[in-house]
Amino acid sequence: MLFEALGSALLGLVLAGVALHRLSHRLPARSLVLATGPAGALFGAFVTHTALDPGNVLLNLLGAAVVSIASLSLLLRPSGRLRRSATA
Repeated sequence: MLFEALGSALLGLVLAGVALHRLSHRLPARSLVLATGPAGALFGAFVTHTALDPGNVLLNLLGAAVVSIASLSLLLRPSGRLRRSATA
């Protein structure tokens, strides 16, 4: 279980680094992104480990990646100016 947690945290850190590299102009502070990735991955691994069989490491890492990506996507800001319609 310790290796699952370490692997999930490392996976979240890698995903956060990739997000920073590709989408740095749309993300907030670097420290927030680097903390959100592993935190989301650890939470995803915990939920997957609780819901499914604890012996399935690949599914736990998949759940960690999904929740980490979802939590990182919540940090994204719009890329351009927002347009408002005149009908409102």
